[in-house]
Amino acid sequence: MPQVTTPQSRCHFGLARCDVTPPVGIYHRMWGAATHDRATGVHRPLTATALVFRSREGPLTPQTEQVLIAVDACLLWDREMGKLRKTVCGENELAAEQLVVTFSHTHAAGLMGLERVDLPGGELIPAYLDELARRVARLVAEARAAVRPATITYGVARCSLAAHRDFHDEVSGQYVCGFNPQGPADDTVLVARVTGEAGKALATVVNYACHPTTLAWQNTLLSPDYPGAMRALVESATGVPCVFLQGASGDLGPREGFVGDPAVADRNGRQLGYAALAALEALPPPGTQFRYCGPVISGATLGAWEHASLPAEELRRQERWCCRRWTVDLAYRPELRSLADTEAERAHWQAAEEAARAAGDAAKVRDCRAMVERTTRWLTRLRALPPGKTFPLPVVLWRIGDALWLAVEAEHYQALQREVRRHFPGTPIVVATLANGSRPSYLPAADAYGKGIYQESIAVLAPGCLERLIEAIVQEIAQADSACA
Repeated sequence: MPQVTTPQSRCHFGLARCDVTPPVGIYHRMWGAATHDRATGVHRPLTATALVFRSREGPLTPQTEQVLIAVDACLLWDREMGKLRKTVCGENELAAEQLVVTFSHTHAAGLMGLERVDLPGGELIPAYLDELARRVARLVAEARAAVRPATITYGVARCSLAAHRDFHDEVSGQYVCGFNPQGPADDTVLVARVTGEAGKALATVVNYACHPTTLAWQNTLLSPDYPGAMRALVESATGVPCVFLQGASGDLGPREGFVGDPAVADRNGRQLGYAALAALEALPPPGTQFRYCGPVISGATLGAWEHASLPAEELRRQERWCCRRWTVDLAYRPELRSLADTEAERAHWQAAEEAARAAGDAAKVRDCRAMVERTTRWLTRLRALPPGKTFPLPVVLWRIGDALWLAVEAEHYQALQREVRRHFPGTPIVVATLANGSRPSYLPAADAYGKGIYQESIAVLAPGCLERLIEAIVQEIAQADSACA
């Protein structure tokens, strides 16, 4: 009989969540154009969620367990990330390779770097980072204690929130980072519903690629941006935690963004939330397939279908487990700036800012502060780069049943998820970027170089690196499929 089987995974799963909202008054100036320094309030709480995935078979080892943390933050620099990972792994006796920390990438949470402790509100950053590490460590322990058999069922929806953001301004003759109506944008919303053995929902996961840059320099509130309202909407309908995973959004952002009104962020979030709910509502019961039953004589001869339990061999296939972790060596761009030149440039802009302030030129003060911010970030990036001619980019890939979960460091253009998914049609591939940080910054497509596009201007890797990474991931997935068959 004809049948339709929805992709599913059978594993052991645990989840825990907590509030990680920074204190009001903490350093908040994420945007170079911002004129404020401290957060003045909270739009929506920021959260951290721990997800634990385990194989249904075999002893508990680093190869049979993967821990994924989803944090409402823009990102953590290398030094801060190292401290968090050391705390979490140490308190839970985890191998370092088992832990992946991802970020919603909200730009309204501030940039929590220890290099900012001398700035207004920066004195609150060290204590906040220490508490964040302790809370995440406790989350992992709670999630591991909550592990139980589960089925993950996958679906796909479409959402037009994300838009291409490499826009050429014909009047000024330059590329700007903003809505490009003619540019391509991946509208894929991948959803995963996690269900316990008794059929009770445990969690949902929404994987979508779109920069959370609704709220920009005008905003002074701590906020998860659009993922906050998306989660609230989905959770109100499902009654279980909703986890957001940021996809390959290097060249994608909301159509309506760079504003100061939290209501716009909420509207953007609801747009994604309704799309996710549509996909979730279409999912069949776990452990079933949709099967044709045969003709039924009525006013017309009807074709009846029903949800039927999967056969035992299909259920066993959905328990397949394979975890692979490796690095891809990607070349630094030959014209990569030096630390000395960047320090000199930063000193220049600091002096220009002071001169503008003394002259009472508010507009120039703002522009100079933005340039100080740019060079400060460059210094932080450069100091975190491994020596040599190539950067060893870490990749984590785990197969559970019918699906693949992929976690990659840095910010990638949408081609990463488009191409990997194109090579494996019918296989749900969850793509989580900014995994364990973003030392290389952006990985733009090769044709984005040489145009003055923002993402390319701060990329440390050479043209073609994104394409090389995609090729390596595709090859590894093919090998993983053979190993897990």
